[in-house]
Amino acid sequence: MKLAIIGATGMVGNVMLKVLEERDFPYTELIVAASPNSVGKALYCKGQAHHCITVEDAIAAKPDIAIFSAGGSSSKKYAPLFAEVGCVVIDNSSAWRMDENVPLVVPEINMDAILPQHKIIANPNCSTIQMVVALAQLHKKFELSRLIVSTYQSVTGTGVKAVEQLFAEREGREASMVYPHPIDLNCLPHGGDFEANGYTSEEMKLYNETRKIYNDYTIETTATVVRVPVVGGHSMSVNAYFSKQFEMKEVMETLANTPGVVVQDNPAKFEYPMPRYSEHKDPVFVGRVRQDFSYPNSINLWIVADNLRKGAATNAIQIAEELLKRA
Repeated sequence: MKLAIIGATGMVGNVMLKVLEERDFPYTELIVAASPNSVGKALYCKGQAHHCITVEDAIAAKPDIAIFSAGGSSSKKYAPLFAEVGCVVIDNSSAWRMDENVPLVVPEINMDAILPQHKIIANPNCSTIQMVVALAQLHKKFELSRLIVSTYQSVTGTGVKAVEQLFAEREGREASMVYPHPIDLNCLPHGGDFEANGYTSEEMKLYNETRKIYNDYTIETTATVVRVPVVGGHSMSVNAYFSKQFEMKEVMETLANTPGVVVQDNPAKFEYPMPRYSEHKDPVFVGRVRQDFSYPNSINLWIVADNLRKGAATNAIQIAEELLKRA
């Protein structure tokens, strides 16, 4: 089983190698590819060194599965070329997510969206993943109608240069500015690019991707994305309105039995999810769950997950694992 990681030297690519090792993914050959500047660089997985090759050489190697974390333009260019040689591509960029011919997949929710003819599979946005995992079973039982979302997103979602900017500011060093303003001791209500409707691309992903993953285009979502000086993971405040009535006991039982979710909700002991403690972990953590007394059939939740793991690398590798089970 030949597995290729495209964009292996980036932040998500490095996490993918860690997750492959932790989960003992059963490849027989691991191919790591990156930009020409990284060719020959040694990357390690399962105690073995793997030397970076070009993307073109990776295509020529004809892997069975290629997991991409190389940016949207690279995915648009190269994913079809991998598909042409019989490879299944799992893409972590936004390039294919809203393509009607490409399934957008979270394994706990909609693996059945992947059909034999699909050679390109899209990994959703990191914030979308953690939110839809947390709400999946509640949606099945009580039918989501509307979501009001505020995110508090880690600088790791922007990339390594954003992390460098944060710590350079904190240490009083010079660094290139990835953001239009300082990020340390600050919050930027801005994620992605501003669109004509006044929302950002990151905010619209929560609207569009949630509908596609749940295959329910009646769900309305309004979001505000905020970048915060945090490295451990993304946090979200979610107000969820359902079509059906519920008891809070049912809500808590449902969350406790939702695959991929860990409930941390004990206010008396100050137990609730925090990005500091979600880092390097795969579950989606949910807490501060309470009924919204201002509107019927509504609850508030606080949802936290490591955006580099479940929000990116782990989700993609889980898809690959499920595909292997079908083989």
